[in-house]
Parts: sequence; structure tokens; C-alpha cells
Amino acid sequence: MSATCTTAQLYVTAAANQAPDTSDAALIKSIAANDKRALQTLFARHNVRVFRFILRLIGDKSAAEDLVSEVFLDVWRQAGRFQGRSQVTTWLLAIARNKAVSALRRRSTEELDDGAAAGIEDPHDNPEVTIQNRQKADILLKCLTQLSPAHRETAQMGKALVLPVFPRF
Repeated sequence: MSATCTTAQLYVTAAANQAPDTSDAALIKSIAANDKRALQTLFARHNVRVFRFILRLIGDKSAAEDLVSEVFLDVWRQAGRFQGRSQVTTWLLAIARNKAVSALRRRSTEELDDGAAAGIEDPHDNPEVTIQNRQKADILLKCLTQLSPAHRETAQMGKALVLPVFPRF
């Protein structure tokens, strides 16, 4: 029997002699005994669900496909540790979640390439805006120094409002 997952672009050929009603728990026991066909059957049953679950978490199709492979590789390695306290599907999705979270952590520590860095907007003023603001401040300061003493005194009473904008006043 052949199963194809076009969404995940994963292909697997399940063993023809595996009974379709073999339970997941029985498959895990067989996998623990190094039965590759049991892993193929488990993969055929659950790879689409695991793929979609991971894809929802990380949002990257290619990375999700890679993580599905890692999940089932872990199933192969850890099948003997499955204790049956939960459904096999729950166990698979827990492994998938842990893999996805680890991948997201690795992704956040990777350096940005130049194209990605150029797309991030700098919240600070650019040099041109900074120069324009400085020129406006110089013009206003010059105007304030030309005020009569009475008007300058009035401006000094309001210096709490003026100083943050024009610190040289």
C-alpha cells in the first residue's frame, strides 16, 4: 500500500503485510524491537497531522518537513521509552512541539542576512532629519536671544517647556 502526502511532500511505502487495524501502541512496541515496517506504518498514519501541527507553530514549510523527519527519527530511537500513559498521537505531538520550540529558539539567535537587516526600519531619525532639527533649534535659539529683556524673562519662566527642546537656551 502506498501513501503520499503532497502537502508535506513526504513519501512512504507502508508494508503490505501490516494489518490496517494494528494499534499505534502495538506499532510502538514493534518499533522498539527495531521493526522498520512498523515505523513506516506509523509514519504513514501520522506524518500529515504532525506536519500540520509543526507548520502551525513555526510557519515554515521546509523547516516543518525537516522537523517531521526528526520527530519520527526520535520515535525510532525512543520507542522503548514510551510508557503508554498517553495516546501515541499525544506523544508524537509532544515530541513535535519540543522540536518546533527548539527550532524557533535556534532561528531567533541566527544572524540576519543583509537583505533582512535592510528591511528593518530604524526607529531613530536619519542623519538628514537630525541636521534639520538641529538647524531649527539654532534658528529658534537665535530668535530667543534677540528678545527684549522683559520678553526673555517671560520665556525663562517657561524654560521648563523650552529647555527639553532647546537645551542651550
